[in-house]
Amino acid sequence: MNYNETVLIGDTYLIPAVTELFGLEGYEMKLIPAHEGGRNVVYNCEKGGSASKILRISFLPDRSREDFLGETEYIRYLFEHGGSVSNVISSRKGKLLEEISYNNHTFFVCLFEKAKGKMLVENNYRYREGVPITEYYYNCGKVLGKLHQISKGYTPAHRRHSFFDKYNVDYMDKLIPSSLPLLKEKLVELLHTLKGVDSNEDTFGMIHFDYNDGNYSIDFDNGQITVYDFDNSCYCWYMFDLAGLWTHGVGWIQFEPDADKRKKFMDDYFETVLAGYTSETKIEKSMLDKLPLFIKVTLMENIVDAFEVMRNNGEEPECDEELSYLIKCLEDDIPYKGFFHEIYDCEEPFEYEERTI
Repeated sequence: MNYNETVLIGDTYLIPAVTELFGLEGYEMKLIPAHEGGRNVVYNCEKGGSASKILRISFLPDRSREDFLGETEYIRYLFEHGGSVSNVISSRKGKLLEEISYNNHTFFVCLFEKAKGKMLVENNYRYREGVPITEYYYNCGKVLGKLHQISKGYTPAHRRHSFFDKYNVDYMDKLIPSSLPLLKEKLVELLHTLKGVDSNEDTFGMIHFDYNDGNYSIDFDNGQITVYDFDNSCYCWYMFDLAGLWTHGVGWIQFEPDADKRKKFMDDYFETVLAGYTSETKIEKSMLDKLPLFIKVTLMENIVDAFEVMRNNGEEPECDEELSYLIKCLEDDIPYKGFFHEIYDCEEPFEYEERTI
């Protein structure tokens, strides 16, 4: 079952079934275009006088009922404990997750409240008129800190996977082409290093695992951030989400030719993020000192995701300029995503010569 097939089945069978299950009579459902590698068919549900909703139909067979329950139960827990997230809406049967079978294939269906506001990209990366952008950096950290603090008290009914359940030597060996032996070696080294990182309740718990401006909306009236898309949520170090915030912060200064100015900006940016984060939860200096390590982990996740998308689409593995850049950083132990290194070109950010596999 693929995306296009699901859309066709949705028009004729799934949408009527979902309408009945969730009480969506009278709602107009508009398909939201999928991003590359998307694993869900998503609809915006609008009805005059009613709050908008987001319908998600998952069609890939690589996740179980327990996986989806683990995700939706976590979202509901965050929402009920004050986390700024798009709440999951129960069906008429009181379920967070519904299953629909069609021609021996099972679709998993969830409904969410639509977050107020819009994404930064929808606002052309302009922040609130007359408000310094540092408010946004601070709020990014604050909202994330709150989610992590709530997670520290979370005991799941259905447990999501843990980092090493997926990111392990056997999986890397199967996924990464044998024509990239140095990359495989560096990934194994990285995994061995992570095995030695402290994973107590203050450092390791349920995290978003994809916290970036594509997965939250901003209310431009007051700056409030509402987080969604917990598709990849798992047990991992809290530092991973913080490192993800660092790597996405480079976009604000990526065209600056002076590496020292880029470094100064990133130091100031991350200091503001951490001020917001630590207003909600604590983090030890020993973990913050591991920021370069966890930036490497975000690169690993990006590389793994790229090869998974190719595999799921039935494509032959290939390395474009962006993937080649990430691989080069890992193979040559270039820290901070190469942002302060001679490999970086501000005219072609985060690109390296395409390599054949």
